[in-house]
Formats: sequence, structure tokens, C-alpha cells
Amino acid sequence: MNSFIEELKWRGLFADMMPGTDEQLNKEMTTAYIGFDPTADSLHIGSLIQIKILAHFQQHGHKPIALVGGATGMIGDPSGKSTERNLLDEATLLHYVDCLKNQLSRFLDFSGSGENKAELVNNYDWMKNISFLDFAKNVGKNITVNYMMAKDSVKKRFSGESGADGMSFTEFTYQLIQGYDFLHLYQNNNVKLQMGGSDQWGNITTGTELIRRKAQGEAFALTVPLITKADGSKFGKSESGENYWLDKKKTSPYKFYQFWLNATDDDAERFIKFYTFLGKEEIEALIEDHKTAPHERKLQKKLAEEVTVWVHGKEEYEKALKASEILFGRSTAEDLVSLDEETFLDIFDGVPQKEVAKADVLGINIVDLLSEKSGFLKSKSEATRELKGNAISVNKEKVNEVYTANESDLIDGKFLLLQKGKKNYFIVKAI
Repeated sequence: MNSFIEELKWRGLFADMMPGTDEQLNKEMTTAYIGFDPTADSLHIGSLIQIKILAHFQQHGHKPIALVGGATGMIGDPSGKSTERNLLDEATLLHYVDCLKNQLSRFLDFSGSGENKAELVNNYDWMKNISFLDFAKNVGKNITVNYMMAKDSVKKRFSGESGADGMSFTEFTYQLIQGYDFLHLYQNNNVKLQMGGSDQWGNITTGTELIRRKAQGEAFALTVPLITKADGSKFGKSESGENYWLDKKKTSPYKFYQFWLNATDDDAERFIKFYTFLGKEEIEALIEDHKTAPHERKLQKKLAEEVTVWVHGKEEYEKALKASEILFGRSTAEDLVSLDEETFLDIFDGVPQKEVAKADVLGINIVDLLSEKSGFLKSKSEATRELKGNAISVNKEKVNEVYTANESDLIDGKFLLLQKGKKNYFIVKAI
């Protein structure tokens, strides 16, 4: 069996492939593509598997192409959806396309002179000049409506499964346009394989059928499983339903790191195979080591490190690690003061915050700051009592009644973290 397919199988990342795919990959360096529709100005962690598949493909000596769907993004893929997506205006779509191009270029090797260096293409480049009549005549006549209706993504929408409310003609054409992408890349870029999630099988095989009928050629399909958590619940969203994005402006590296760090033992054992490039022996050793002392969460820590470094780089990982240590009390005031505003506020998300004039923060006796100036404690007498009881910390360090804050105590030049006991926090923002 081809080494690339073997890699996918031991990692649990293989769902299905067309007959002959294995033989094609063993015969020659093969060019394959995966499509990414620009539905936002960033990809999220739901796209990481597809990116990783392309990276593995390249590492095994083959040539990956990442397709950004400037054309298909105008329509919206109906696969796995019960309702039609709102269509984007052209300016927004083109902005999203540029953002995704920049993002994808970080994960694949587009440099060098090797035959298998990655390429990035946009299907809008070849679709924009094709008229509807030309597409209907030259593409549509090669695929029957019966063939298209038999695809799961279409059947489920027409049968009313999962609350589906039918499908517009616009969405119905999606698989034809994706099929034409495969045909175009087959004829112009020597692409012989399309890969994607298992929900894409119907769209991909429409492309192989179009290549067979229109170009009398042979092309192949390979899919990977759709990722869920071990308990079957949806992967990749927060409890409030928010996505975890790959752009640090949308999801901070700290929150991104915390997502992986908080994986259950069962999920961590699966995810470290899915989302890291660690070898089989190293992963198996990590899993066994974790089982001897699961409370140390070595598996989760390694998973969070590897994925955060891959997506955000070593420096952002180090910041996220420092932030985690601050949260759990294994840090110094210097560590806290060195945080940037975004990371600090991420760590203490939900903590009450009040803006106070800087003149009422710096050089002011701690009793006044805790009570009258910030309102953290109800009165000066309460502040005095808590200070004498050694219950008050500023920036995670205990203080007494004579403490006053100075400029060097401010986190990112503007915040003080007040604390009573172990869990009662309050943030003062000096303005």
C-alpha cells in the first residue's frame, strides 16, 4: 500500500477512496487538490484536517494544490447543510479569498524549485469568463439530473432530512461547478486526485465522472472522516457555539492553546494523531506515558504545544504557555506585567472591570484603591480587615496596608489585577 495512504490509515484519517487510487500514487508523483470556500476572512480549526492532508501529501513526495473557491464561494456548498447560505457580495468575497490565500501559504511549502512545490489557485480565475449558456452546453450535458439527484448532499435536502427545506437551483449547480474545477485542473494542471471530507464524496466523484465523459481520462477520489469528539458531539466550537479561528485576531493564541489543552483523555489520544506531525512510535509512547499518570495531562500539553506552534509559531506558543501558568498560579508578577492586553483579558475573561483615572491608581494607598477608587471592596474597614488577614493580592502577589502601585506595576501599561482570596478577582483599568 502507498505510504501516504498508510499514514492516513494509522492516524485514523482515512474514509474512502476510488479503486486505482493506491496504484496511481505508487506509479508516479501525483498532483492532488483540496478546495476551501471563502465563507469568512479566516479559516477555522475545522479546516485544519484538510490543510494537514495536503501537508502530508507533500511530505510523501506528491504535489498539493490548495484551491480557494472564489467562484464556488458565491454559491455555497449544500453538503451537510439543511438551509441555503446567505450569498456574499463580490467585494467581501474577494477580500475573503485574499485572506485565505495568505493563511494557506503558511502551512504548505510554496517555495523552491522542486516538482512537488505547492500551488494555490482560485476557481474564479477560470469561471469568470464562462457564460451560462456555454457552461450548460459544454458541461451540463455531460452529467444527467438523475446522476446529480442520487448524491447524498442533494437527496437529504429534497427528502426533508434534518429539517431541510429544499434546495435552490443555485445550490443544485454546486456539484457541477466543483466537478468542472476538477476537469479544468486535470486538463491544465495535471491534477489526477481530489481529496476532501467524507461529505464531499458526491461532489468529488461528479468531477471524476466529468473527466471520464468529457476528457476520456481517469481521475481519483480520496476522503477523510468528518471529525467529531469522542462522545459524538460536534468538534471545533466553543460551548457558546463560536468558532476557533486560525487568525489570532479572531481567536487569540491563548484561547486556541486552551482549546487543545482542555481536550478529554479520549479526544487527546485521537487528536494527537490527527493534528500533529509526530511519528507513530512517539505518539504511542506518549499515550502509554499519559496512561500511567493521566492527572499530569502530558498528552494534552503535547497536543496543545504541537498544534499551537504549527498554527501560530513558537513565540505565540510561549506566550500562551506563560498565560496558562499565570491562570493556575505558577508565575511571578513580572510574568503578569509582561502580558499584552488581549492575552491578559482572555485569561481573566468575565472578571469585573472598572476604569479609574490613573491619578487615582498610582501612588494611592491600597486601602483607598480597594474601596473608594475601584469599588472592589465595600468599605475602607473591609479593605483594612482583608489586608491584615493577608487576603489581598495585586498582580498575584500579596500586599499589606502600606502598598501603593506605581507605573511598573501596570499590565500592558494600563491594568492592575486585584484579588481577594483565591478566586475573587477585579480588574482596574487606569485611564
